[in-house]
Amino acid sequence: MARIQVTRHGLDLAKLQRIAFLTLPNYSMIAFTNALEACRMANYVSGRDAYEWQVVTLDGEPAMASNGLSVSPGGVLDMDELPDLLLVCGGISVRHAVSRELKDLLRRVARRGVAMGALCTGAFALAEAGLLEGRTCAIHWENLSSIREEFSSINFVDDLYVIDGDRLTCTGGVAPLDMMLALIEKRLGPVLARKVSAQFILERIRHAEHPQKPQTGKTGGIRHPALGRALKLMAATIEAPLEITRIAQASGVSSRQLERLFKQETGHSPVDHYHELRLERARELLRQTRMSVTDVSLACGFLSGAHFSTAYSRRFGHSPKAERAVAGAA
Repeated sequence: MARIQVTRHGLDLAKLQRIAFLTLPNYSMIAFTNALEACRMANYVSGRDAYEWQVVTLDGEPAMASNGLSVSPGGVLDMDELPDLLLVCGGISVRHAVSRELKDLLRRVARRGVAMGALCTGAFALAEAGLLEGRTCAIHWENLSSIREEFSSINFVDDLYVIDGDRLTCTGGVAPLDMMLALIEKRLGPVLARKVSAQFILERIRHAEHPQKPQTGKTGGIRHPALGRALKLMAATIEAPLEITRIAQASGVSSRQLERLFKQETGHSPVDHYHELRLERARELLRQTRMSVTDVSLACGFLSGAHFSTAYSRRFGHSPKAERAVAGAA
């Protein structure tokens, strides 16, 4: 059920009983509660204290979630009585929540042999602390492009969650429930995991490799396989855009047929879709990374800074520099 990597960092998932949730400012409440409620329900269904948990913050004061609510923490993490698993709960503007003090704490805890995990964008904090080097990890789809640019030594994948040795990372939303069900299955067995799932009225337990982002919108519901291949190829070649003729050839159709397919199923031409894709990626990088405007331009296939700035302003109504300024103030 889970993408479990066999690495030198062995971890017996059945032994993860005591869990600490480290909530960062603007953390995702839905991701946090889905993970915590899975533990509570496992205790309820099993009739015993299969899991123990605590909510902590860096300073012991309640952290406000992105929805404006907060959960009273049990203080700061007790270094003399560490949990089996520390889950870093991230959300929006996670970059502003990652301080030197936080990174130092995470490194100290990891050196003590505690399994480290993250929900939603919490993986950014682990990456900044140098705790995900050489690992395969998951993070919310909205942050995938930017974090891949910043941390090339980490294999970020479009999975709901990844368990790579003693590192457990998960995207946001309700996906933490799926990851916790995988842990519950290892600790308490598949029958009890299904009972927990039934209590939450889940139709099924999703496997780790289930895609995060549903196919919706102007590129969703694609019926023709050649168009699907073309869309995937475009998304994979943003930094070095291909000629449409090459994309058509690789997709198994003629350029004229590809043009018709795009018009029929997306309402756009291949050129327009490719251009839009690159600009959307540029906006993600400007908002979520420290990359310079020039580097963002090159990463999105624009060889001319002037051309990039003009195209960006035409699409979003302001310049890339203005986008970066707004993002920095957020």
